[in-house]
Amino acid sequence: MRWAGPFAARRHAGLPGGAGPVGAPLPASAPVPAARPALRTPAWQKRALDVAVAAPGLLLLSPVLLVTAALVAGSGPVFYRQTRVGQWGRPFRIWKFRTMAVQAAALPGTPHLTVGHDPRVTRVGRWLRATKIDELPQLLNVLRGDMSLVGPRPEVPHYVQLAPDVYGRALHLKPGITSVASLVYHDESGYLGQFGDAAERVFLEQVVPHKVELCVQYAAGATLWDDVVLMLRTALRMFRPPR
Repeated sequence: MRWAGPFAARRHAGLPGGAGPVGAPLPASAPVPAARPALRTPAWQKRALDVAVAAPGLLLLSPVLLVTAALVAGSGPVFYRQTRVGQWGRPFRIWKFRTMAVQAAALPGTPHLTVGHDPRVTRVGRWLRATKIDELPQLLNVLRGDMSLVGPRPEVPHYVQLAPDVYGRALHLKPGITSVASLVYHDESGYLGQFGDAAERVFLEQVVPHKVELCVQYAAGATLWDDVVLMLRTALRMFRPPR
């Protein structure tokens, strides 16, 4: 079946941006692929686009990065680094602007998910998360080769270990800064917030399988032009943060 474009996925029912009721059944997960699935865009072309965009992007965005760093530095370290699961399961350290209180990770019973109006998130951090500016330092990860501009968002080892069959379907893909799933679930925290104590279960049983399905389908049929369109849509979405 021909790929219908990077935003055909929004027509799925039961999802943020879809037409159906929240919590509708989502696609079931499939076994981990035994062989490298075919991708429409060769890896070397993706890498060339990554470097061609990320390097000048860091220079052009340097004023934004410097202002953001100054805002975050007022309450502690500027950057937050965390281990994520990369392509073929290889771990790497991701770069982000810190959005939580310095002592947040040390609090007992600290959840892995950030749901709703999480009290650990600072006032500046809430704005950074809404606009996705906190993700911009990941251009460094792109230049290092840990990530791509477009690809499934890298997950923490905790959740990959809880759902290895689901996450395993997309481990042949290099993780990215943005994806179709990132736009569909632009306000994932707010979406999960409505489920209260069941948020993590909904995340693992409904959200994750659907996000993986979107990314695998996209990678199988998308061209470099689809990636460019997706990046442009992501940039425009930064100026329309969720309410």
